[in-house]
Amino acid sequence: LCPGVRQAQWLTKTKLVEGLPPAVQSILDNPAHGLQEHEERVKDAISHSRFWDTTEVAPTREHFCPVLFEDLMHLCRLTSRKYPSLSKRMLARNYRIAVTWERESILLQVRGLNGILMNSLAPIPPVASKEEILATKEHVLETFHPISPTIDLQEVNVYKELNDTGFRGGYPYSHPHTLFFLESANVFPDRFRPEQLRAKMLMFAFGNALAKAKALYGDDPKVLEQPIVVQSIGTDGQLFQFMVFQLNTTDLVSNDGIKNLVWIDSDQILYEAAQCIPEIKKRVVTKPVGIYGFQPDTFKKFLALYLHGTV
Repeated sequence: LCPGVRQAQWLTKTKLVEGLPPAVQSILDNPAHGLQEHEERVKDAISHSRFWDTTEVAPTREHFCPVLFEDLMHLCRLTSRKYPSLSKRMLARNYRIAVTWERESILLQVRGLNGILMNSLAPIPPVASKEEILATKEHVLETFHPISPTIDLQEVNVYKELNDTGFRGGYPYSHPHTLFFLESANVFPDRFRPEQLRAKMLMFAFGNALAKAKALYGDDPKVLEQPIVVQSIGTDGQLFQFMVFQLNTTDLVSNDGIKNLVWIDSDQILYEAAQCIPEIKKRVVTKPVGIYGFQPDTFKKFLALYLHGTV
């Protein structure tokens, strides 16, 4: 996806809103949730991933990014003591999504492995009101004329149009909640750049929402009475991308009518640097080992998305 989010918006018939939706922001702003209580534990999680969980002088991103993710998820799970319904969640790894849709005269599909998916017993309630959804009719999707929006997509022969959530019928944790994408490649060119990562997050959040909508309501294109919300969080172990996607319609062929919605909070840094060995100048330690530029609000957003739909 060369143009990134702009291209993904056209492919998924989606309007972009900058920042987090009010439903998530209200969790951040409410002191009753005690988000500020976790700051020291988050610092310990960063130190664990960068200093303690390795015999190397400086661990690779391939090592510290997954370790940090698991520690942050553990901190989120601790809140289930306060909110017991949070225990009704399940993380799925290495599951396969498959969904097909038509956009103008083009048959498109999202298929294969994607990020780690947290499922829940109950869906996330819609974050946009009916008035906001109706207002998307006036939104004009950006075109790329004379360039085709599918110019860099892989062409394949499709012998069977699959629509599969990746889970068998009757699976109790059947509602997609949040997708997690870890960009942990050691070499920078092998990692998705932030803009491309956000596009990937949008495509797979849309794919999971559309597969769920087709499982619930069938394949006929329609405006959904109950929109489906799927969140995404992407990180390289330092920089975080936050996304909330709301599928309002499965009628995706034309540019007219109701659009889907996505809220994106981009490039939120958790910490600026981890000094694994002291910096010494003229036999004087000018920069000791430690974490620098810690931004606690980034984890608060991570936790707010985890709590969203329950508190």
